[in-house]
Amino acid sequence: MSLLRPKMKYDKLTDIRPVELEEKGIRFLILDVDNTVSPYKIDEATEAVKLWTDGMKKSGITLFILSNNKGDRPKIFAAQLGVDYIKRAKKPSPDGVDAACVKEGFSKRETALVGDQVFTDMLCANRAKVTGILVQPIKFTWPWLRWRYWLEIPFRRPVKKQ
Repeated sequence: MSLLRPKMKYDKLTDIRPVELEEKGIRFLILDVDNTVSPYKIDEATEAVKLWTDGMKKSGITLFILSNNKGDRPKIFAAQLGVDYIKRAKKPSPDGVDAACVKEGFSKRETALVGDQVFTDMLCANRAKVTGILVQPIKFTWPWLRWRYWLEIPFRRPVKKQ
């Protein structure tokens, strides 16, 4: 069960502040795309996400996109935000996180993975031994996602919001 629990929780990506990450020694923030950075089917980062990204970078936090997506979305968002990416990550496998850490030169202690799903993102973070940060999904798009998020409720509740 502990493999499914996030270490930190926020309502949305842009609620995460650099000072809170720095207090925990986090300098490398890996981001899921779908329903974390942007809703499904929307290929443009909001102005709020772009400003948040700039603020993180100015504070010395390195950002990286890690997505299970097989299409162009990871590349599109990486270009918009000026960050590197890996697609087809096969989360919850920790291999993508491991590759991102090696690629950017960060240790696991200073790395966190932000995502909206417990069974992929948080399981991946915990298997990779990095800090898992759970955010609420931006938008419920498909009925099966609603069901999946409903199944995640027991793992979402125990974590105190930051």
